[in-house]
Amino acid sequence: MRNLIQPAAPRGEATELAQRHALAAHEQLDAHAFPDAPEIPGLRRLIRESWQRSAQLQANPDLPEAPLAMDRDVLEEYRRQHPLATIMPVIHKLLIQPSHDSGLLVAVGDEVGRLLWVEGDPVMQRRAEGMMFVPGADWSEAQVGTSAPGTALALGRGIQISGAEHYKRSVHPWSCTAVPFQDPDSGALLGVVDITGTESAVAPHTLSLVEATVAAAQAQLRVERLQLAAAQARTPARRRSPGSAAKSGSAPEGSLYRNSLQLLGRDQALLSIGGRTVALSARHSEILALLSAHPDGLSAEELSTLLYPGDGSSITLRAEMVRLRKVLQQLSPAAVPESRPYKLTMDLVPDSGQVLTCLQRGAHKIALEIYRGAVLPRSEAPGVAELRDRVSALLREAVLTDGSAESLLKYAELPEARDDVGVRLAALKLLPPRSPKRAAVVADLERLETELSA
Repeated sequence: MRNLIQPAAPRGEATELAQRHALAAHEQLDAHAFPDAPEIPGLRRLIRESWQRSAQLQANPDLPEAPLAMDRDVLEEYRRQHPLATIMPVIHKLLIQPSHDSGLLVAVGDEVGRLLWVEGDPVMQRRAEGMMFVPGADWSEAQVGTSAPGTALALGRGIQISGAEHYKRSVHPWSCTAVPFQDPDSGALLGVVDITGTESAVAPHTLSLVEATVAAAQAQLRVERLQLAAAQARTPARRRSPGSAAKSGSAPEGSLYRNSLQLLGRDQALLSIGGRTVALSARHSEILALLSAHPDGLSAEELSTLLYPGDGSSITLRAEMVRLRKVLQQLSPAAVPESRPYKLTMDLVPDSGQVLTCLQRGAHKIALEIYRGAVLPRSEAPGVAELRDRVSALLREAVLTDGSAESLLKYAELPEARDDVGVRLAALKLLPPRSPKRAAVVADLERLETELSA
């Protein structure tokens, strides 16, 4: 693999011209005119749209450093439990080892753009510290604007960012290539793999190299999960212990999976912990939805108010919590909530929370991919109804504000958008005049007009 990472050839005239256009576009950032500029000559559309998102998210192009999101102690524990920890040997073999004498850095970040590992050329590592391209730093679009890790996560695909195309001016001496990392089983976004350096980081073959590495790492994660499942099947439940996987030489199951709660488009949530999944009752679904949305915990009175329409009963709640604890105990003792206040003790990622996180950083395309419908659509719990309305309203607003015609049409397919005239009119406005998709949108609008006038 060492010969795959080679120094880049000198920049061509086209690349130099693109850099001059990007530098000229930065002058519009200074004039605060850029967010409304429909087109910048010579600036790639991908970059222009990312700059617009960055400006709307109020990222500052003149701050020299990325913010530190996690200190060392928090970072170490978070990395140890993260599913990407398991595949770091693959990343190390295919990317990091070849980068040590090539002037490149390899970074692996989580799904919200926080860097977890940054390794590679020692000289480049010291240089990168000046802009806080270090483990624990936040490189999302919301914090640093356009960069390969943050923008790849925002778009959900591999990209390359060169020099002055970066939103932050301190990053102009650097170029980078990044590819999102998706869960091989669920497709959920787990993180991002990035190569950063000078021109060699955006060489024509670099994107293919990172994509191939991510594919190999995804395959390895899948293999380790299958091996863990086979080992568990051979070991009677009474003989298992939380550390048995680690003692046997395989990865701890907690590091292979992202514990999740699927609430979107479901009347009964699916809870997945350590690779084991259970369908919850409607009431238990509501309780975990509320606790996951309130990580600091809720008192019995607060949870009752959010859970039961009208006057909530703390006695009824306590009985329900006893039953929920029994269900969770069978999955993992670590999943059992604390009392006084009621609080989750383990990281649990609800899909509704992933949608909100994506929307906060301007990644409406990924949010739309995750969104499978309203949060527990039949629930009448006041707190769940509030969460459901908030997620749905924010997604609709983001798609109407920033979405392409394709995003608007995808949103229009959702059950809650069946009668949404505004979304269809917005899509019609963006579709090219000769697009074959216009006929279906016009037919939908005629149907809605007929139904509304009946």
